[in-house]
Amino acid sequence: MEIGREVKIVEVGPRDGLQAESDIVPTKVKIELIDRLTRAGFANIEAASFVSPRWVPQMADGPAVMAGISRNESTVYSALVPNLKGLEHALESQVDEIVVFGAASEAFSQRNINCSIEESVSRFLDVVRMAKARGLRVRGSISCCFGCPYQGDVPVNSVADMVRRFAELGCDEIDLADTIGVGTAKQVGRVVAAASREFPTTQIAGHFHDTYGQALANIVSAYDAGLRIFGCPFAKGATGNVATEDVLYLMRGMGVETGIDLDTVVDAASFISSAIARPSSSRAGRALLAKRTAA
Repeated sequence: MEIGREVKIVEVGPRDGLQAESDIVPTKVKIELIDRLTRAGFANIEAASFVSPRWVPQMADGPAVMAGISRNESTVYSALVPNLKGLEHALESQVDEIVVFGAASEAFSQRNINCSIEESVSRFLDVVRMAKARGLRVRGSISCCFGCPYQGDVPVNSVADMVRRFAELGCDEIDLADTIGVGTAKQVGRVVAAASREFPTTQIAGHFHDTYGQALANIVSAYDAGLRIFGCPFAKGATGNVATEDVLYLMRGMGVETGIDLDTVVDAASFISSAIARPSSSRAGRALLAKRTAA
């Protein structure tokens, strides 16, 4: 394998993929999904969110999910944590990594979490300090790096500033998220270059949505710019999210090693799509399933 031809896929389906579902997904289904993803070979799975159940009822069973999964010692199991109370639950659930979140857009920060960017980062000071003291990895996720639903364009220097803030906070990894899927390939190159001046490129991840059909092109652009970590949710029909199966098929075609078995991921996506009664939105997943049926 050529040096530098490997990537890490952070599977966020059990958290990011399911949290917006209006019908509560049974805990046993979430556990089965995570176990399937573990068997597929993911090095990092975002498995839960320890936010208030009042705000995200779907994630209220986080402790039960974490207690029920069959862990692989080589897999990092992550959870979204908004505050110290959430961190306490994460520690009790023995997560390996916490995820803190902010935005590159001041308007989005005010509308989404009712505080300024500066205030949002300061809220995480004690959270990150305690997590580090307990030996946990910390990942920072930055929303609206390529556009905002409230302010429109987001300046590249605003993204770089947020990367710097999260780097100073002590994050081990930082996600650049195209929250509304408006980014384009050249823009991705510019944003990654600016972010890389503030934080090691090897520790920056790209998280792209496919709202405008640009996610795979953006992933290739980010890869060419040096990124080797990508966050993806399996396909379950959710508008905007790029499907993990499509990304894995792309990487296989590029000769890039992921360490993940695509067929097992297709089966996992088929399982959860059936469980929540939603068709898969993955073109690669549907094509591979059709190929099996025709064989």
